[in-house]
Amino acid sequence: MKKLEEYVRSIPDFPEEGIIFRDVTSVLQDAEGLHLAIDTMQDLIKDLEYDVVVGPESRGFIFGTPIAYNNRKPFVLIRKKGKLPCETVEISYELEYGKATIEMHKDSIKPGQKILIVDDLIATGGTTEAMIKLVESLGGEVVGVVVLMELAGLKGRERIRNYRLDAAICYPGK
Repeated sequence: MKKLEEYVRSIPDFPEEGIIFRDVTSVLQDAEGLHLAIDTMQDLIKDLEYDVVVGPESRGFIFGTPIAYNNRKPFVLIRKKGKLPCETVEISYELEYGKATIEMHKDSIKPGQKILIVDDLIATGGTTEAMIKLVESLGGEVVGVVVLMELAGLKGRERIRNYRLDAAICYPGK
C-alpha cells in the first residue's frame, strides 16, 4: 500500500520560482488516496471530543464533511463573504498578497460547543487563525485543528500555538 505522501503531486516552481506546490487534487482523484487521507485525518483526532466539525470553502468541505458524517457530527461551512443566505458573522484578515473576509451563519455554533476545524492545508496560519476567531466570536471552543498537509517552513503552527494542530503530512519547507 502506498503512503499518503505518495499520492500528493509536487510541482516545482509553481506559482513562482522556488516554490514547491503540493497538489491536493492528485489525492482526491485517486480512490485509495482519498480513502487514506480521510482515514489518516480521522485517526489523528480519534481521542478528541468535539460536537461540531467546521470547514472552510472549498477544500475544508471536501475533508470535513466525510469526517463529520463518519462520526455523526454536524458540519458547519465557513465561506467567502457574500455566499451565505442568512445572518452571518464575519472576519477580515491579511493574506500574503491582500485581504480576505470569511463568514459563517450566526446560528451555526452554539455557546460552549466544542469545535473541530478541518482543512486541507496550513501554511502561514492566517486563515486558520481567522477561523478560530470566528468560531470563538460565537462562543464555540476550538478543541482542535486537523489538516491534510502542513507546510512547516511557513510557521502556521506557531501562529496558532495555543491550539491543538494535527497534520497527516508535514513538509519541512514552504
